[in-house]
Amino acid sequence: MDAIIFDLDGVLVDSEQTWDEVRRAVVAEHGGRWTDEATRAMQGMSTPEWARYLVEELGAALTPERIAEVVIERMADRYAGGPPVLPGAEDTVRAVAQRYPVAIASSSPPVLINAFLDATALTGAVRVAVSSEQVPAGKPAPDVYLEAARRLGVAPTSCAAVEDTTNGLRAAMAAGMTVFAVPNPHFPPDGEVLTKAAVVLGEIGELPRSLSALG
Repeated sequence: MDAIIFDLDGVLVDSEQTWDEVRRAVVAEHGGRWTDEATRAMQGMSTPEWARYLVEELGAALTPERIAEVVIERMADRYAGGPPVLPGAEDTVRAVAQRYPVAIASSSPPVLINAFLDATALTGAVRVAVSSEQVPAGKPAPDVYLEAARRLGVAPTSCAAVEDTTNGLRAAMAAGMTVFAVPNPHFPPDGEVLTKAAVVLGEIGELPRSLSALG
């Protein structure tokens, strides 16, 4: 293994539910209607993709550009006191960074990725951070993982990816990476996709030991 690439939401930050709450509220405020499949459908989408989804599929009466601004502003407000970092996440990233180059490949916009890095002082440990906004397509397309590997100067097939949701797992697998799954308890990944992960972890803190076991 030549590098480790982490997803952010649901892997390092307990934010999947917050994204869901904020999007639901904004859609309701602007005349849209939430559907049963909306939450899972948007997991992994880039900002332009989920903004269009809120407008075109759920009927929110704003432009995609404006609804993206509103949602991200509210997420930033939620992060104002510090993002909800998952237990063990900071220590895990630091431990892994002592052995491997580390990157983040996230569907969050850069402003929220940077808020996490600043709050945790992990900027020095994370060599590369890529948002799906910076690539042609969000997850489950592999673009954000491929770009992270490119910026690290490492072949995608020599990277391990750490993911929690169905679309994230699919993206990392499509990039040809060795996938460590940390299933999100609130939004469990598809069982069939989960079986294709190289390793399934109970929590993020198990990662350093699992990497050592793989050699």
